[in-house]
Amino acid sequence: MQLDAFLKKMTPAIHQSLKLALELGKWPDGRSMTQDERDASLQAVIAYEYENLPESERVGYMPAKCKSDSKASVEDVPAEEATILRFKN
Repeated sequence: MQLDAFLKKMTPAIHQSLKLALELGKWPDGRSMTQDERDASLQAVIAYEYENLPESERVGYMPAKCKSDSKASVEDVPAEEATILRFKN
């Protein structure tokens, strides 16, 4: 089934089921998701949310004001977070 046809049949219940399967990495019956199934499911979830949910409720939403937008330096961040920042850079 093509993505467009699937999205036309997708309901909020199917959307939630796909999101849960993606979070757990397995289908409701316990079978592990393959990488292709994960990719297709994530694409379907993102497309569904783009068409049906407000931006603030979509996968990956980040508010406009986040730490990365500020001009804060590592010295302005608590010690435990600064360690993570230094490791990433």
